[in-house]
Amino acid sequence: MKKEYCLLLIIFLLFIIYLLVPSSIKNTNKEEINEKRAVFISYIELGNYLRDKDEKTIKESINKMLDNVKSFGFNMVILQVRSFSDAIYPSSIFPSSRSVVNKEGDKLPFDILDYFIKESHKRSLELHAWINPYRISNTTDVSIISKENPAYSMLDTTDIEIIDNKGIYYNPASNKVESLILDGIEEIIKNYDVDGIHFDDYFYPASLTIDEKEYNKAIEDNSSLTLQKFRLNTITSLIKKTYDLIKDYDKKILFGISPDGNIDNNYNSNYLDTRLFCSEKGYVDYLMPQVYYGFLNSVKPFEETVKSWNNLITNDIDLIPALAFYKTGNIDSYAKEGVNEWILYNNIIAREVMLSRELSNYSGFALFRYDSIFGNNLTETSFLEKENLKNILSEYK
Repeated sequence: MKKEYCLLLIIFLLFIIYLLVPSSIKNTNKEEINEKRAVFISYIELGNYLRDKDEKTIKESINKMLDNVKSFGFNMVILQVRSFSDAIYPSSIFPSSRSVVNKEGDKLPFDILDYFIKESHKRSLELHAWINPYRISNTTDVSIISKENPAYSMLDTTDIEIIDNKGIYYNPASNKVESLILDGIEEIIKNYDVDGIHFDDYFYPASLTIDEKEYNKAIEDNSSLTLQKFRLNTITSLIKKTYDLIKDYDKKILFGISPDGNIDNNYNSNYLDTRLFCSEKGYVDYLMPQVYYGFLNSVKPFEETVKSWNNLITNDIDLIPALAFYKTGNIDSYAKEGVNEWILYNNIIAREVMLSRELSNYSGFALFRYDSIFGNNLTETSFLEKENLKNILSEYK
């Protein structure tokens, strides 16, 4: 009798413990898995809120931005720290950025990246340092390039090309350029507590001649080497060396890329070997393809495209689709039959997130960009998109 009493007491206590355990621990279904919720803060936002301001104003603006990001439910910031061969932090390699000072090379009011990181971490936000490796300027005006810029001494060499109606770019095939980019990344990871390094989709610019010298030399040894394969190899070299550099320093720092949402474009114009990165280890931790399409886009419909990205992944990298919040309330000129979709509907982003959550390699989503979500010129449709998105965030923690 005494044993039976003890057994009943144990069962009763276990039942009470079960009731007291939070449901988030008991429930291990998909709705309870953590997801990345990222927002891009670009050089455009930095220019709008921080450029040529005093330290107090800049810090207040950063705090407000991060408070908005946190309160909405995001947990990851992708901050553009180098957009034009420059830096928003004190660098021994690159001059101060025109996105935060009046003129390239002007003295920074303080270490803006350091402040962004510390304030992000106070709010339990990851911060990934977003770098545009090859772009020097989006105009052809060389007068804006300061003498402190490493690009200045390369202006009359094959390491740089000035492209009409495009801008000024580093030559991706230049060994000198590759070393410069890697040195810049090393400077960041050694001096700042970043959670990740991030590249966008700007790799090879639209030029047939930028790497002509290097390609001609390469085909002397391999006459069957096509220009496409040469350029794919060139970018793959940078990606591999970047990944190895980061992991050799700290395996916890993530490395990710936001490739063009159109998989074919990565091979035909950007020369980014996304299939390689999705099948073999040692290149990236995550891909954040810019799936900037609506459901009714007759050229690249969202559902078909995001599923193609998911099916591409056969290794263990994460898929974090980047979504086009900037299109909400606007005409989508290249969508053909879906040209008015973002005006007619106000739940596209929420539906895209919900669909993406069903994908086997899904780890989260990202929105481009901050001002499109929190700026002062939002359309009524954008406001409704925000509300519909926020309503589904609590369903998947």
